[in-house]
Amino acid sequence: MSPALAQLLYLLAAICFILGLKWLSHPATAVRGNRVSSVGMLLAVAVTLAASGILSYATIIAGLVVGGGLGAWMARAVKMTAMPQMVALLNGLGGGASLLVGGAEFLKSELVGDTLPLDISITIQLALMIGAVTLSGSIIAFAKLQELMSGRPIVFPMQKLVNALLFLAVAGLSVYQIMVPDSLLWPFYATCGVALLLGVLLVIPIGGADMPVVISLLNSYSGLAAAMTGFVIRNEVLIISGALVGSAGIILSQIMCKAMNRSLANVLFGAFGAAQLSSGKSAEGLSVRQTTPDDAAVQLAYAQSVIIVPGYGLAVAQAQHVLREMADLVEKKGAEVKYAIHPVAGRMPGHMNVLLAEANVPYEKLLDMDQINAEFERTDLVMVVGANDVVNPAARTDPGSPIYGMPILNVDHARNIIVLKRGMGAGFAGIENELFYNPKTAMLFGDAKQSITKLVSELKAL
Repeated sequence: MSPALAQLLYLLAAICFILGLKWLSHPATAVRGNRVSSVGMLLAVAVTLAASGILSYATIIAGLVVGGGLGAWMARAVKMTAMPQMVALLNGLGGGASLLVGGAEFLKSELVGDTLPLDISITIQLALMIGAVTLSGSIIAFAKLQELMSGRPIVFPMQKLVNALLFLAVAGLSVYQIMVPDSLLWPFYATCGVALLLGVLLVIPIGGADMPVVISLLNSYSGLAAAMTGFVIRNEVLIISGALVGSAGIILSQIMCKAMNRSLANVLFGAFGAAQLSSGKSAEGLSVRQTTPDDAAVQLAYAQSVIIVPGYGLAVAQAQHVLREMADLVEKKGAEVKYAIHPVAGRMPGHMNVLLAEANVPYEKLLDMDQINAEFERTDLVMVVGANDVVNPAARTDPGSPIYGMPILNVDHARNIIVLKRGMGAGFAGIENELFYNPKTAMLFGDAKQSITKLVSELKAL
């Protein structure tokens, strides 16, 4: 294949990526966007295989078989509730791939005695550093989400100073390798090792409530690492796709930070959710009102308007399908049912949207915070399923609360509220939820799936 034709086809692949990303921004066109992006990636891979000097197609085919097999298994075996940790793991694999490619190019030049051009040398060091941080940081994010380690922030004295020193060490080692191209190999291995350690230390102080931001940020890192790798191997489509992923991840991170009324620096370095930072009003002297499935079913049956607020508890209980069944029954009885989606509900961007889409909940019923908040005061009944901090009125009423100023869903403005929870445990912010003690709120305790299943049975009997 001629270089000119390869460049033209790479440009076509890049156009597919851009159009796919645009269409992925809206649920109605998301499937089309996914397909167009897939076609672009297939084209890019095919052109690379045809235009580049491949040493062994057998090795590539073996890699495709193994990687494709793992991908097919993950697509079928990983449940939607585990999608956040899978995304975190895939981000890490992307960073790891960039680390390996950058490291291979560096070691190859050292073995043959070539002096790398300055631009290639710089991008190799960036690929090593960003790729290593992404790999180890994503593994920690996966472990937190999979509950292999505590989801709470892990902090120690002078943590920020240690992180700063490690960053300076990585930067210094990278500069040394660029300025002294014929140096020994120990700076290379030291750079990789310190960058891997830095990735771990950057993510352990981040609490589970901030995982959606961390996942999108690590996704951005993996894109930037891929773009640097594109410069290293002089592959234009890799540069373009990496830049798209990097910029999209940064934009999404900023959107979610805005939704929490916090800065990105506060998310990364604030250790939000640590026990010593938790504050807020005490629940001493307050009482909650409990309800039963049959009473809750009666409220649902006679309501004219119902808003469902899903949270991570819905995902943990895997109750999305029975929730859809309950909503269908309520609609048959004449009520209008909508779903209120907070930007940081769940454990990754769009987690609740994906979860409800799996249960075939129509996209037009999924409304974001800005669309739905004005409707709560006109709503007969709100059902909160496993959400906590994103519906806590303390964000508006308590200046001493760690979530004060965070935009929330105005559930407390509704006429009646039912909250489905296992118990009275606090959310990731570690504070009491004022909504639970509101006179309009009735608590239905128990596993969400079991509780909603009982509600379905009662609704069918009415």
